[in-house]
Amino acid sequence: MYEFIKGTVEFVGPEYIVIENNGIGYQIATPNPFIYAGKMETMVTVFTYHYVREDIFALYGFEIREEKKLFTKLLNVSGIGPKGALAILASGEVQQVVTAVENEDESFLVKFPGVGKKTARQMILDLKGKLQDIVPDYFPNLFNADQLELHTQKGNSNLEEAILALKALGYSEKEIKKITPELRKEQMSTDQYIKKALQRLLK
Repeated sequence: MYEFIKGTVEFVGPEYIVIENNGIGYQIATPNPFIYAGKMETMVTVFTYHYVREDIFALYGFEIREEKKLFTKLLNVSGIGPKGALAILASGEVQQVVTAVENEDESFLVKFPGVGKKTARQMILDLKGKLQDIVPDYFPNLFNADQLELHTQKGNSNLEEAILALKALGYSEKEIKKITPELRKEQMSTDQYIKKALQRLLK
């Protein structure tokens, strides 16, 4: 229904962003909302997927069209819903996901929240050989540290926001607590914390 929405970033939270367009605020769930934290009040284009079920009416958004395409393919896998697909995309390492599917690497896929052995196997069965139109090398590094401004004056509020985002993606308190001490050693922006946390959680 909506290919994309172009507007200004009015709100960024752990689970979604709000984009204002012509006086209407669109609530859009994204893999990592905090990549928009540095774009408040600026014009952005978000590629959207309109998800409609009996009990769900929601918009999901992505920085690039190819990321949206992978999201829709993940939704076609039995056992993966929108939240699970967002958690997979939040890693920012799309090439790793594609490689894992093509190499039938179940041990990597089960590291994502909500993905057990059965779902990992289903991902491989449903997607292997069907991702050629998603060119991994095309995906930019959504969490390029050189492009992110450190907000050291905010102290650990960035880490707290990152933890909320990880919980929203489905990671458990136990999983998050294991990596929190390491994260506290550094001062980073929220999306950098999320990036680093996901790298540790997927090891």
